[in-house]
Amino acid sequence: MFKRKGVILSLLFLLLLSTALVGCSGGSKEGNESSNEGGNSKEETPTAEVQNELVFGRGGDSVTLDPITTTEGETFKVTKNIFDTLLNYGDQDTTLQPGLATEWTPSEDGLQYTLKLREGVKFHDGTDFNAEAVVANFERWMNGDAEQFPYYTMFGGFKGDEGHVIKEVKAVDELTVQFTLNRPQAPFLKNLAMSPFAIASPAAIEKYGDDLSKNPVGTGPFKFVEWKENDRIVLEKNPDYWMEGYPKLEKVIFRSIPENSARLNALLAGEIDLMDGVNPSDLDQIKGNPDLQTFERPSMNIGYLGFTVTREPFDNKLVRQALNHAIDKEGIIAAFYGGLAEPAKNPLPPALEGYNDEIDPYPYDLKKAKELLAEAGYPDGFEMELWAMPVPRPYMPDGMKVAEVLQSSFAEIGVKAEIKSVDWGTYLEQAAKGDFDAFMLGWTGDNGDPDNFIYTLLDKDAIGSNNYSRYSNDELHDILIEAQTITDQAERNALYKKAQEIIHEDAPWAPLVHSTPLLAGKKNITNFLPHPTGSDHLTKVEFK
Repeated sequence: MFKRKGVILSLLFLLLLSTALVGCSGGSKEGNESSNEGGNSKEETPTAEVQNELVFGRGGDSVTLDPITTTEGETFKVTKNIFDTLLNYGDQDTTLQPGLATEWTPSEDGLQYTLKLREGVKFHDGTDFNAEAVVANFERWMNGDAEQFPYYTMFGGFKGDEGHVIKEVKAVDELTVQFTLNRPQAPFLKNLAMSPFAIASPAAIEKYGDDLSKNPVGTGPFKFVEWKENDRIVLEKNPDYWMEGYPKLEKVIFRSIPENSARLNALLAGEIDLMDGVNPSDLDQIKGNPDLQTFERPSMNIGYLGFTVTREPFDNKLVRQALNHAIDKEGIIAAFYGGLAEPAKNPLPPALEGYNDEIDPYPYDLKKAKELLAEAGYPDGFEMELWAMPVPRPYMPDGMKVAEVLQSSFAEIGVKAEIKSVDWGTYLEQAAKGDFDAFMLGWTGDNGDPDNFIYTLLDKDAIGSNNYSRYSNDELHDILIEAQTITDQAERNALYKKAQEIIHEDAPWAPLVHSTPLLAGKKNITNFLPHPTGSDHLTKVEFK
């Protein structure tokens, strides 16, 4: 027993000695190689695991995940990555690029468009994308109404309406779809690339019906996983995406964090990787942090105070003009935008063709405002409700504080404004129904065409959808339809300039600002290119 134990101890001693000698030999070899300039060690240095999950912090939750059923930007941030559209825009502009369609050919008279579709694409549920799927989506939309599908009014109404642009959508063969129009529409192709007109699985439409809003099925780079309302929406990589080698990320999580400052704190704490809605006052702090970077979204927006022109006293043009004169836009920009905005005088951003720079803005003039109120029959002012946005938006970083400034300014001319608010989904719904006296809203352009601002937001065709002021002017309508119908851009621009003159005079809004929105994220995020439409493709985003 003891003898066996001694043998074992001897063997262990020899083994340890041998190991030590080998270790010394290895160390000598590594030392020689490292001292030899240009030498390579045979041992590999472990590399840190690259992050493949992105958490995007934003100011509000989506109201639906069926993009055709809303006009709301927080929805499109998510659905842009679940669904594809027939055409895409450029990485940071609105030039037309291939999407689910690889080629598009218009007829000479502008009444027909033939699109060749991408081969081998499947929806997330495994069904085929083809021309019949395109037809099914358009048939669904055109047989609805403005309450169901508000953005479809971009095509002049619905089936049976006098102004409806689309006469027929036909599957020529499996991978060819043809649109025939009742009248030419100059921005037709740009409209097809807009986020609301993403193509959903017809099988999913049939299976879920109205519940498609919580069960989205597209062909996009990411697949829907779960939605915890007012908290998070989780997407995962679509391994069968038609763009080879993409997406780079395995998972994307959209987190709802209403306060801009709270969102920044979450970024600093590493709880999120990317955020929008940066307060201009926080810009220096972010730029001074070596672990963070900032992003500027190309500006294509308008923030405004809208008046519901069907409600007294806002049915009186003089009242609306008076309130325009009572707003200190420069003061608002200095207080809340940190100089990253310019005063607005038109509904159209200056960067777009057709912008009318000859129009003189309503100057901040309280005396003139009082004179107009007296002329309108309200020498002592009146009482009103002022509805403040409950969520930060790129064009309105702090709706409640801006509302307080407006309230104070209106009090100077005898107008007592009671500030009110409600949750975002209800806010949009009630505003669309004309339930508010005056309301704060804004718009980020969808396609870079002036039609997408003036016709979409202020034409009578859009009452009940995006025309929250319920403003109707027949002369304006005729001009906007003519501008849609002709293709010469110079002629179109002249018409849009005339349209802005009419709107300026009628004053259904008080245009406030055009902002340059800021985002911030971790330093190692690459290939994130904020889009001027506010809907960002995350397909190519990755971490260094």
